[in-house]
Amino acid sequence: MLLLPLVVRDLAWSAPDRVVLDGVDLTVSPGQRVGLIGENGSGKSTLLRLVAGELVPSRGSIEVPEDLGFLAQHTAFAPGATVRSVLEDALRPLHDGVERLEQLAARLAEADADQGSIAGTYDATLEWVTAHDAWDAERRAVLAAQRLGLADIDHDRPVAELSGGQRSRLALAALLTRRPSCLVLDEPTNHLDDDALAFLEDELCSLPGVVLVATHDRVFLDAVCTALVDLDPSHFGTDGDGGRRFSGGYSSYQQHKLDARRRWEDAFLAQHEELNALRDKAVADTSAVARNRAPRDNDKFIYGFKGANVQQAARRRARGAEQRIARIERELVPKPSAPLGFSGDFDARDPGWATVHDLCVPGRMTLGQWQVEPRERVLVTGANGSGKSTLLHVLAGRLPHEGQVHVSARHVGLLTQDVELPDPDASPRELYRLAREAADGDASSVPLRSLGLIHPRDLHRPVSVLSLGQQRRLALALLLAGPTDLLLLDEPTNHLSLALVEELEDALRTTPATVVVASHDRWLRRRWRDRTTSLG
Repeated sequence: MLLLPLVVRDLAWSAPDRVVLDGVDLTVSPGQRVGLIGENGSGKSTLLRLVAGELVPSRGSIEVPEDLGFLAQHTAFAPGATVRSVLEDALRPLHDGVERLEQLAARLAEADADQGSIAGTYDATLEWVTAHDAWDAERRAVLAAQRLGLADIDHDRPVAELSGGQRSRLALAALLTRRPSCLVLDEPTNHLDDDALAFLEDELCSLPGVVLVATHDRVFLDAVCTALVDLDPSHFGTDGDGGRRFSGGYSSYQQHKLDARRRWEDAFLAQHEELNALRDKAVADTSAVARNRAPRDNDKFIYGFKGANVQQAARRRARGAEQRIARIERELVPKPSAPLGFSGDFDARDPGWATVHDLCVPGRMTLGQWQVEPRERVLVTGANGSGKSTLLHVLAGRLPHEGQVHVSARHVGLLTQDVELPDPDASPRELYRLAREAADGDASSVPLRSLGLIHPRDLHRPVSVLSLGQQRRLALALLLAGPTDLLLLDEPTNHLSLALVEELEDALRTTPATVVVASHDRWLRRRWRDRTTSLG
C-alpha cells in the first residue's frame, strides 16, 4: 500500500467578520508527525477542519490520503450510538479487509482462476491489511479501551450518557484501533492521564502514515512531533526565511521564537531609523544651496557657476535619498504587533481556606482528612476517575456530598474543564462588565482589554463564534473580575496558548489567593514547587 503525503497549497479561509487563514502551505509526508501551534484564534482548529473536509477553503487546494481519521475537540457520534457500536464501527473495515484477503487467497488456489487479475488485487489487499495491522485489531481495541480509561464502562451504555472526557477518549480509542493512513487530531491530550498519554504517544510514534495534530501539551510536542508549524504571523517566519515550519521539538522552538521576535523588532527599528535619516537628508539636500549670501559684483559669474554645480549635486543626493526611501517603502518591515500577554492579578481580600473530613461522593470519590491553608498553593493529581474535578466542585459548593467540608472564603472562583458562559450571544466585553458589577467593581477601572486575554478585535464579537481557546480565556477573565479568595482551577492549561499557559503559571506562583489546581499537565507538574496531593 502506497502511503501518500498530506499537501496544502496557498490555503485561505475567512469567517464572516475576519480572515482566519491566508496563504498556508504545508506538506506532511508519511512517517512525519507535525504539531500545529499558535495563539487561540490563529486558525489551528480551522486548518484541521479544512483538511478533514468539514470546511471548504476560500482559496487554495488540499490533497489528503483517502483513509483519513479526524478527532475534533467536540466529537459528534451517530444518534443512538453505544460504546460497543463505536468500537465495532472502527473494527469493521479491518475485519472486512482480512475477510476479503482470505477470499482472494482461496480463489488463488482454484485451478480455473484468473491468476494474474486476482494476484494483483490480493497484493494490494495484503498491503492494506498489513499497513493497518488488521490481524491485531481486536487486541488493539481492548488495549486502547483499557489504557484510555474506558475498560470499566458498560459497552452497551449510550454515548450520549458519557461525560465529555469519556466521549473524547472513546473517539480516540476508535481511531487508534483503525490506524488510518492520515490521522488529524485536535487537542487529543485533553482528558488523558499519564498512562493514557504514554499510550497515545507510543501509538502515534509507531504509525507509518501522516500525523497532523494541534495541541498545547508541551511534553507531547517534545515527545511526538518531528516538526512544528506556527500559525502566528511573523515577518521572518518560524524558520527565519518567511516559512512557518520549525524542525524540532517545543523546547528548542521556544528559544528560537524568542530570538526570531527580537530579530523582527530590531529589523523594524533599524529600518524606521534609516527612513527617518533618509527623509531628513532629502529635505536638507534640497535646501542646502547657499541662499542667504549675496554674490559680490565681481564674482557673479563664478558664484553662479559654482552655485549651479552645488545645486545639481544636492538634487542628485536628494533624488538618491528619495529613490532609496521608495525602495524601502516597497519592502517595509511591518511593525511587530504586541503579543497578548497575561497581565491579570488574582486579587484576594482575605485568602480562603478549606478542611475536609471523611468526604464521600457516592460512585465518584472518597477522601479522609485533607486541608488547604490560607495562601497555600496545592496541586491535585491522579488518574482519570480519581476525583480531582469532584473535589473542586465540592469545595465550590456545587456538588452534594457526605462527610464534613468547611470552606472559608468571601468569594470562591471555579474554572471548570468545560467552558461555562452565561450568554452565548453576549460579547466578552458585556459579560466582563456584568461580572465586575456583580463583584461590586467598576469595569472601567480594570478593563478587559488590559488583562491580555482577549484580542481587541474579539471584544465585541458574540461569544458563540469564538474558538474554544478564546472562550477559555474569557472564562479566566471572568474569574479576574472580582477578588477571589479561594481559586479552584480544573485543568487550567487546556485549550490555552503556550505563551499564556506559562504566564498563567507565573501568576499562580505569586497570587495572594489560596489556590487549588487539578491538572494532568506534565509540564506544569514538573515545574510545581508547592504542595501536591495525589488522589486514588
